[in-house]
Amino acid sequence: MAGVINSSSEPGRDCPLCPRLVDFREFHREKSPDYHNAPVPTWMPDEAHGGEANVKMLVVGLAPGLKGANRTGRPFTGDWAGDLLYDTLVKFGFAEGRYGADPSDSLKLVDCAITNAVRCVPPQNKPVGQEINTCRPFLIETLKRFPQLQVLVTLGKISHDSTARALLTRLSQVPFAHNVEHQMAGYHVVSSYHCSRYNTNTGRLTEPMFHDVFRRVRSLTG
Repeated sequence: MAGVINSSSEPGRDCPLCPRLVDFREFHREKSPDYHNAPVPTWMPDEAHGGEANVKMLVVGLAPGLKGANRTGRPFTGDWAGDLLYDTLVKFGFAEGRYGADPSDSLKLVDCAITNAVRCVPPQNKPVGQEINTCRPFLIETLKRFPQLQVLVTLGKISHDSTARALLTRLSQVPFAHNVEHQMAGYHVVSSYHCSRYNTNTGRLTEPMFHDVFRRVRSLTG
C-alpha cells in the first residue's frame, strides 16, 4: 500500500512524509523507470558475515545520489563517492570482495553498515531542514538495530549535525570538523568531509585524508 512504512527504521517504498521529495521521486519514476527511485535502505553485512548483530561501525552519509544510490538502490553505489568509500572500507577491513558499482558485485560488508541521514534523493543533492528533521526518526531507530555498535562515521556537516541531534547532543558541544572524534551518547562519532566528487576535485578531501579517518576508526573498533 502506498505510503506504508515498512518498519520503524526503514521507510516504505512510497513514503509520503516529504512532499518535495515525493514529487521529485515520482518525476524520476516516469523519466527513469529502471531506477530504484525509492528510499534507499540501510546496507549491512549478510548473514554469513554476522548480519546486524556484528555491526560495530555505521557510516552515515547525506542522501542518495540521483544516478548513484537512487539508481541502484544501495548506498553510495554507482557514483564516485562510492568508489572512494568502498575502496577505503576494503583497505581497512570493513568490506571484502570487489566493488563493481552495482548491487550484484561481490562486495560484502564486514562489521559495518551504511545508511543516509535522508533516505530519498533530493533535488540538486540538497535536502532542506524540514526533510532532514522528518527523516531523523529512521536514523534513530537504525542505531537501535546494532547491539555492538561502537563508532559512527558522519560524512559531511549535515550528516554530522543530524546524527548529533539524533543522539540528543548540542551542536555547540560537538562542532563539525574533518577527522575529529566526539563522544556522543556512548558512541565514538568521527566526522569527515563527504567523499563527493566535488570535495575530491577541489582538493578539500584527498584520499590520504579519507584514509586517515578510517585508520582512526579501525583503531577504535579493534
